[in-house]
Amino acid sequence: MLTLPNILTLSRILTVPLLAFLLWWPEWQLGYALAFVLYCLMGITDYFDGYVARSSGAVSRLGVFLDPIADKIMVAAVILVLTAQGYLRGPYVGDAHVIAGLIILMREIAVSGLREFLGGIQVSMPVTRLAKWKTTFQLVSLGALIFGGAVEGVPCHSRLEYCGTLAHQWIHLVGLTTLWAAAILTLITGWDYLRVGLKHMD
Repeated sequence: MLTLPNILTLSRILTVPLLAFLLWWPEWQLGYALAFVLYCLMGITDYFDGYVARSSGAVSRLGVFLDPIADKIMVAAVILVLTAQGYLRGPYVGDAHVIAGLIILMREIAVSGLREFLGGIQVSMPVTRLAKWKTTFQLVSLGALIFGGAVEGVPCHSRLEYCGTLAHQWIHLVGLTTLWAAAILTLITGWDYLRVGLKHMD
């Protein structure tokens, strides 16, 4: 049961509290640097656990169950902590960037429930190419926001203009822009999944 792919998946879940701990103090640049390295390692293990499982024929029900849960736990934890520490705040619209994070979290919860419902009636809901792009933008966004904390150490609190170094401004902008891109794709793919689910509901 505890094959290498499953161990890698479990390691991602068990590492989430440490990742949240490192992100808790926005003034601690070293903590954010360590969090960025840890975040990248978690992303690498996410790729390799699936690759190893498929290439070695070690795909298991436990792995199929745990893998999406590990991803959602990590994304939810990072979004919540970054929101609490002010990293989802930016120029011109201020805290409105939090809406993008909320959209992503709400979609993950809704799709998880939908998958559980469809699984109970033996209906599969495969991941679409657009959903993979959503995941890519999502991972890039959160990585950029974490890396911005390592560069500057303090989130931007201005509603009308950027603060911090030029490097931090651009990194933060990349993070917020890709977060909105992920949120938009989240709405599109979420609606596609919902349409599939509605066909099997009374």
